[in-house]
Amino acid sequence: MFRSLFGIAPKQETDGSFSPSTLALKLSTSDVTDYEHVPYTAYTGTRKKILVVFTEEKNMTMQNGKEFSTGNHPVEALLPMLHLKNAGFEFEIATLSGKAVVFEMWAMPHGDAKVQELYEALKSRLEAPSPLQDVADTFLDNISDYAAVFVPGGHGAMLGIPEDPKVGEILRTAHEQGLFTISLCHGPGSFLATALDGQPFLYEGYNMAVFPDSVDKMTPMIGYLPGHMPWRLGEKLTELGAKIVNTKSDKTCVVDRHLITGASPLAANDLGKLAATTMLEHLT
Repeated sequence: MFRSLFGIAPKQETDGSFSPSTLALKLSTSDVTDYEHVPYTAYTGTRKKILVVFTEEKNMTMQNGKEFSTGNHPVEALLPMLHLKNAGFEFEIATLSGKAVVFEMWAMPHGDAKVQELYEALKSRLEAPSPLQDVADTFLDNISDYAAVFVPGGHGAMLGIPEDPKVGEILRTAHEQGLFTISLCHGPGSFLATALDGQPFLYEGYNMAVFPDSVDKMTPMIGYLPGHMPWRLGEKLTELGAKIVNTKSDKTCVVDRHLITGASPLAANDLGKLAATTMLEHLT
């Protein structure tokens, strides 16, 4: 009752999972974004496709057994995609089994016209994405069509994707073929898939920006999460040899070789600009 009175109790959804509290939403979401239009000279070459690997899972079970209503964070997905689209790139949308993309709809900036326009334009493909297995079967054969792989953030990116061998296969192929890999916030959980079955971690020694474990530890206090995380993303990446450059959930973005990463939803606009300009410089 005390937590509900002060707006710090997570909200229970119809399926029994919990979305963030009133206070947490007020502190961490907005009806509009900081998206800024950039007049890119659009890419006109043949490597126009960006494979976007989304999660199809909604609920994350916390240490206390409660389920967090998650998915991909819409700002972390759509702001970078806006920049990449304006820079002349196209998207191939995939989930692990081909089920519909799941978004953290409680974080959707409904008042942002540009974000909503892109969301509506992609909606039919978000509802019927390609199964990642099908993409992996032809990825190397069609590699000359691709410029990058993008894994958006949101806690849902930690569900299934880090344990999927096909994710590791695609990331290794992208790396070997000189494609860019783009991710932010909890999306770098996907990088763990490169170390499955005793294989060496692909990004050992790489600088990257990732959502801090320290913030995930604190957010249950304001009802953002309904309990403590089942595992720590930064801890696992660091154990494998990644070098995390940020300590706050801020606008930090970093490029290390062909890896482009951002720290949090606050970094989504800057990550999109950085990815677009970096790729255009490399490809043109």
